[in-house]
Amino acid sequence: MMRRYLVLGCLAPVVMASAMWGQGTKLWTVDRYDAMERGTVDGVAIRSDGRLEPGPAKSMVYDTGKSYAWSLASDRSGDGYIGLGGSASGSGIVMRVTPDGNATKILDTKELAVQALTVAPDGSVLAATSPDGKVYRVPAAGGTPTVVFDPSTTEEKPKYLWDLATGRSGEVYVAAGAPAVVYRIPANGGKAEVLFKTADQHIRCLLMTNDGTLWAGSDGSGVIYRIDTKRPGAKPFAAYAAPRKEITSLALDNAGNVYAAGVGTRGNLPLPPLPVTGNVGVTISFSQPGSSTAAGANSLVPEGSEIYRIAKDGTPQRLVTMKDDVVYSLAFRTGTLLAATGNRGRVYRIDVAAPGRFTDIAHLEAAQAMAFAPLKDGLLLATSNSGKLFRLSDAPAKNSTYTSEVFDAQGYSQWGRVETRASGEPQSYELWLRSGNVESPLMGWSDWTRVNPDGATTVSEGRYAQWKTVLRPGASSQGSASNQGIDAIALNYLSRNVAPMVDEIVVQPGARMPAGGGAQPNTTVQVAFPQTAGAASVANFQPDSNATPLTAQKDKTAITARWQAHDDNGDDLMFAIWYRGVGEANWRLLKDKISDRFYSFDSALVPDGSYELKIVASDSPIHTDADALKGERVSPVFVVDTTPPVPGSLTAAMAAPQRIHATLEARDATSPIAHAEYSVDAGPWQYLEPVGHVSDSLTEHYDFTAEIPQTTAPAGDAKEHVVAVRIYDRYDNLSAIKAVVR
Repeated sequence: MMRRYLVLGCLAPVVMASAMWGQGTKLWTVDRYDAMERGTVDGVAIRSDGRLEPGPAKSMVYDTGKSYAWSLASDRSGDGYIGLGGSASGSGIVMRVTPDGNATKILDTKELAVQALTVAPDGSVLAATSPDGKVYRVPAAGGTPTVVFDPSTTEEKPKYLWDLATGRSGEVYVAAGAPAVVYRIPANGGKAEVLFKTADQHIRCLLMTNDGTLWAGSDGSGVIYRIDTKRPGAKPFAAYAAPRKEITSLALDNAGNVYAAGVGTRGNLPLPPLPVTGNVGVTISFSQPGSSTAAGANSLVPEGSEIYRIAKDGTPQRLVTMKDDVVYSLAFRTGTLLAATGNRGRVYRIDVAAPGRFTDIAHLEAAQAMAFAPLKDGLLLATSNSGKLFRLSDAPAKNSTYTSEVFDAQGYSQWGRVETRASGEPQSYELWLRSGNVESPLMGWSDWTRVNPDGATTVSEGRYAQWKTVLRPGASSQGSASNQGIDAIALNYLSRNVAPMVDEIVVQPGARMPAGGGAQPNTTVQVAFPQTAGAASVANFQPDSNATPLTAQKDKTAITARWQAHDDNGDDLMFAIWYRGVGEANWRLLKDKISDRFYSFDSALVPDGSYELKIVASDSPIHTDADALKGERVSPVFVVDTTPPVPGSLTAAMAAPQRIHATLEARDATSPIAHAEYSVDAGPWQYLEPVGHVSDSLTEHYDFTAEIPQTTAPAGDAKEHVVAVRIYDRYDNLSAIKAVVR
């Protein structure tokens, strides 16, 4: 395989500094599966390592007009038989669909759904219905269907019929559930016999091999059984107990290896030794399989799926885990294993030679890919939600186009070279590019522009971009790995520089960020940003990684400021702090060149009063002085008050034998008096209410009468008492005064 590394397009000449372009070219790279699968595919396959390859040709053969297609079969002439169902009785029908899409109803039942279909060796069509259904046979030439199996006539009376298989002699095998039983119906009709039954909940799928070995997968404990149908009295053997609860499908390759799909989390239901005859003797509460429930409800199975291989010698191996997909059907075709999945409507090609590797080969216009049926040149594929019939060809699609998701550069940008890591010749694919300034390409974007190895791109500058590639098929997409494809696409771009923004400022007097951190909880202050309910988010704003409250030390002599800021270009920022008093015109620099987003300073640096802080953010760390841009924000007004109130004269005199009357006036220069308290003769402090009751002014008057405590012990004949008053301002600055009463 020849691999080339191509650089396509041309970067326009560097613009002058006045254009304010961002510092440094950036690269949008798409080279992983999780990024590639977000694009739109049309005839393109995506490998699990992110490689784009030509996919199989896909076409819709027939739209049933129904929601659910549960089963599918095909005959030698290429006709397909699709089993439908719905949510009401009588919706279970079978349609014969010719290769050109003409459909004819061949079976109309009273049951809810046709759960399984197969074409017998004689060309007749066998259909199993559920729940409480039957197995019908429709003659090859058409005509009246006949019932070949009615589970209500059996001793077990299973409620569900899940799958069908036929032997070389024409005998029919039926997989049933609730309880789990496999029946064998003689080729010439007659009474069905129990081939085997288990303590599991359902037998979900069957696989008949050319040597007469019947494989069966269960639901409940996820066990895969095999039994030799050619040997009378043969006992079923549990070949593998999968880690998953339900086995949804089985497939066989030419070497005799068996492949199985497992879904859901397995419970702890024990299995008795096999074979089991008569009553099992285990009480089981039956429930529908998870995959069937998920398809009917169009919901996801959280555990996803796994695919296993049981080698011819019996050795099991897990090939791949699919966390977002439910595997409904497996098929081995032209040397590769295919998986039809829901609930995203994907078809995958599993690399059986490299466990863990797969290729996403088709995205369907339906939620669930339910069942495969072989054709001479490909496969038929039935889907649900909505019910359709598709054809997947063995040949690659003639037109293979992949369109990337829309890329948001987070700002007005200049688009440069498109770097492509690809295999094969350069002429094996085309690359196109377009751009715009709104998220939807349908709203005024530029036209697609071809990107050539020897030419410059003329795509318009803008915020959004999108690329697409057209692959020209080479080797078969269903065979060995293609010798051509694209492994990675990278788009160079240069964003226009925009000024940073300071989004929020908080100023907390009485708090200091410790140099080493670790203050005791009872001595800390939380510096948090205000919660703004319902506020519109800032466009493109990514919040600070640490927007939780800062834990600062209580310190009356300090002030701590904290801010949030962002830059739409993602530039590193540097900050400067300025301050000014309310009513002043000039800003004064407090601190410059700060990389942290908080700062503590001594309140003694500024006199008492009301102030504002201004935070100036600059992207100068990665720009020249000429190109650097700044953004700023002014904080709410905060008060610096380190001076206690000034009490006036405290006058006190005896008003009665055990009462003292006192008056006092207190003033504060900066903040209102918050509260006061008094004590008589070192007694307990008691709240002191100002005249007018509300303490809200710079000056407060107090006029009160206090009781003399009984604990005062006079000295001889002296009758002396002490009245003390403490006054606090709004910032907990304290002053005290006392008076002696004789």
